[in-house]
Amino acid sequence: MSAVSRVQVKTRDVPGAIRGRGTAINPPNRFEAARLEAFGDGWDLPEEDAARPQTTLLRDSTRSIISRNDSPDISFTQSVNPYRGCEHGCVYCFARPSHAYLGFSAGLDFETKIVFKPEAAHLLEKELSRASYKPGVIVLGSNTDPYQPVERTLAITRAVLEVLERFNNPVGIVTKSAGVLRDADILSRMAAKNLAKVHISITTLDPALARALEPRAASPARRLAAITGLRAAGIPVGVMASPMIPGVNDAELESTMEAAAKAGAETAHTILLRLPHELAPLFTDWLQKHMPERAAHVLSLIRQSRNGRLNDPEFHTRRLGSGPYADMLHQRFARAARQFGLDGGASLDCSQFTVPGAQNPAVQMSLF
Repeated sequence: MSAVSRVQVKTRDVPGAIRGRGTAINPPNRFEAARLEAFGDGWDLPEEDAARPQTTLLRDSTRSIISRNDSPDISFTQSVNPYRGCEHGCVYCFARPSHAYLGFSAGLDFETKIVFKPEAAHLLEKELSRASYKPGVIVLGSNTDPYQPVERTLAITRAVLEVLERFNNPVGIVTKSAGVLRDADILSRMAAKNLAKVHISITTLDPALARALEPRAASPARRLAAITGLRAAGIPVGVMASPMIPGVNDAELESTMEAAAKAGAETAHTILLRLPHELAPLFTDWLQKHMPERAAHVLSLIRQSRNGRLNDPEFHTRRLGSGPYADMLHQRFARAARQFGLDGGASLDCSQFTVPGAQNPAVQMSLF
């Protein structure tokens, strides 16, 4: 593995931080007209109670489950998210601002108020059975992680996979969790038919940095082990070396890809850090707490890659960035992908889709 210099990051006794959580603040919801500000009333809670906010599970009564998009820079059109919010607590997560649609903050609320969809599998079966359904890859993990901690007990993702297997509908999974190995039995059967593919997201190989950036996600070592386990089960697996954060983990790009290739990954992807809406002040606060000596430099590099802003919402450039720094990063990625054999990968097969009991299977090709 290539040697890289480790970024010094504060992980213990960080003033204003909460151990085990990605952020300690709740920025205002951008849709709310009224904004609340905390103030001291003289009745301080014991430190151990105030510093350990508990996770709350909230039931989602939605009556549809497949989300669709027509974004020109996203390679899939259909996704299922069994959960909204994510207890992994990744401070950089681009999905954080979506919690505002539920009336919550993108900050601490996102990782402590988890909305779950108990009817997901039943709703999916109904939608796949409709005559109007057009077979295509369904992605799990496009917004929040389908294998976040609560999945161990609720098993909603597994129930969704069971439905997809019955319908022979291909599935792509993106996760940071080694918990995906629990479902290797289903995924290996689907993979044998070219109906399943998994991408493991690895942001850094440095355990200390990972603990600060994504406090409740699996350790880098466990994610690499998950790649090995999936490959041993015959499941195509790739690595998401993402997000690349200028001045934070960018020096690890090649070493992360090399480690993933040695573990068994066959493909790789990368995305430059995105900071939409409330995520910009959240990440800025994290930098000032955990990397105060380099916060200004990191933010400067991000602006250099985002047309002078902390976020560029334009299609294509929102994922890749622009300018000399972004161009150099993607040249490095392309070279490493060739060097470590991570530039291949085949499309999943949608031609086998069939509604159980129906006479004629639908045929439509798609990509993932």
